[in-house]
Amino acid sequence: MAVDWIGFAYASLLVVGGLVAYNRKGSKISLAAGLTFGSVAAYGAYCVTCDPRNVKISLFSSFLLTIIMGMRFKRSKKLMPAGLVACLSLLMILRLVFMLL
Repeated sequence: MAVDWIGFAYASLLVVGGLVAYNRKGSKISLAAGLTFGSVAAYGAYCVTCDPRNVKISLFSSFLLTIIMGMRFKRSKKLMPAGLVACLSLLMILRLVFMLL
C-alpha cells in the first residue's frame, strides 16, 4: 500500500494557503475554504492510499477548486493565489486521471 504523498502535500498546501490568507488579510472565508477543501483533499488522499482506484473524492475536490479558482483568476488576472491554486488543482486532476489509465 503506497501512501499518496502528492495528494497529502496538495491538501497541506490548501490548508496552509487558507491560514496565510487569514493571517495576512484577515479573510475568514479563505480560512474556512482552505480548511474545508484541505480536509476533503486529505480524506481523498487517504482514500487513494487505501485503494489507488478510489479517486472520486480527490477528483471532485480538485475539479471544484479548478472551476472556482479558475473563474477568480479569469476575473482578477492575478496569479497569486487564484491562478496558482487553479493550476495545482488542474495538475491534480490530470494526475488522478492518469492513475486510472
